[in-house]
Order: sequence, then C-alpha cells, then structure tokens
Amino acid sequence: MIYHVPPTKLLLYSLNHFSAKPATMTPASKSLYYFGFYLLGIGITLTVFPNILLSLFQFPETNEVWIHVLGAVVFGVGMLYIFMAPTNHALFFILTIYVRASILVWFTIFVVIGLAPVQLILFGVVDAAGAAWTYTALRKQ
Repeated sequence: MIYHVPPTKLLLYSLNHFSAKPATMTPASKSLYYFGFYLLGIGITLTVFPNILLSLFQFPETNEVWIHVLGAVVFGVGMLYIFMAPTNHALFFILTIYVRASILVWFTIFVVIGLAPVQLILFGVVDAAGAAWTYTALRKQ
C-alpha cells in the first residue's frame, strides 16, 4: 500500500529530523553525520565552483557538465548521510562502510589504469578514513 504524505507534513518532518542534535547520537551516527557535512561541502564546491577544487588538487580544469552532475550527486549523498545518521540504523551504517571503503579501491584502479592522476587517491583515502571511523565506532557499541 502506498501512503500519500502531504508535502507540508513531509517538509515539517524533515526539518524536525534535521534538527537532531549530534550529542544525542551514538559515536557511529556522529561519524556519519559529520562525514555528511564533508560531502555537502565537496558537493557544493563541485556543483558551483568545480575548477577551484580541481586546481587545488592539480587536476585539469574543465567546462564539462559532468563535474557539476557529480557535485549534485555527492551533495545528495551528503544529505542522505545527515538525515540518516540520527536514526542509528545499523544496516545503513554498515552499508556506508562498504561503499566508502570501495571508493578508495575504485579510485586506485582509475589511477593504475591511467584514467586519473594519483591525487584522486587522496579523496579515496578520506572516504576510507570515514569508513574506518564508522567501523571503529560501531565495534565499540
């Protein structure tokens, strides 16, 4: 059965959910919550000013739309992390660990086969570090 939720109720629920304080969350949920803000920052930068980030890491500048598309996707994933973190949903946390760890693997493959410069691995390391943070926090719970 599909339930219809009026947009105003959905917005109010979202705003209330978003206001969850990190102090009331578990260490694992905090790791995801704060990582979500990192993703928001990267997403906004890639969407609005991609060449600033690209030149900072010595990537070639681009006028292609795809870097903006990537920024929008990264921003969306950041929102997902921020909204899901206060729920303390263990399965979601575990899935993000696998996904974030796999980013380092994929970025390394891209570098090894010559599709990307070595600096791309730095972004994969940040994702893997975030995954390790969440993993460690979950193990302590």
